[in-house]
Amino acid sequence: MKIILGSKSPRRKDLLTLLGYEFEIRVKETDESFPQTIPVTEVAQLIAEKKANDILCDLQDDEIVICADTTVVIDNHILGKPINRAEAIAMLQKLSGREHHVITGVVVCSRYKKICFSVTTKVMFKPLNEEEISYYVDTYAPYDKAGSYGIQEWIGGTAIQWIHGSYNNVVGLPTHEVYLALKEFE
Repeated sequence: MKIILGSKSPRRKDLLTLLGYEFEIRVKETDESFPQTIPVTEVAQLIAEKKANDILCDLQDDEIVICADTTVVIDNHILGKPINRAEAIAMLQKLSGREHHVITGVVVCSRYKKICFSVTTKVMFKPLNEEEISYYVDTYAPYDKAGSYGIQEWIGGTAIQWIHGSYNNVVGLPTHEVYLALKEFE
């Protein structure tokens, strides 16, 4: 089967490459809105399913698509991608000294089979001062990252006290679970 990654994320591309698979990237613009009544813990999987469904109609019989979406959740509220510097700083201030959850919803499907799941990782930040937050935002411009941070960047090495769960999930793709899902298509 030919693998299609339904994502423009360079981090997801790197993680899938790490698993040793050859794949093609194929992306469609997807409406990522969701009903406000849905539990925040289910949003990532819902959006991953929407992405997969948009690509599914163009899949060939010998193709499998992998789609994912990652959310950062704190106080039962989703922190999306910041739209500007002020929002990035505000998000990091909210995460400072606190535990939050990173949830990645994943869909692995062909025209004949679909596997959907989500993986949650708990992450704890140390208290961050204004200088650390400004340095990170100004140096790494985390505007393409949910919650305004990338664990694989400076902030991950200096500010994250601990994680419980999959590190790669926080980067953007729970590789162990994706590997197991792909085995189901062999």
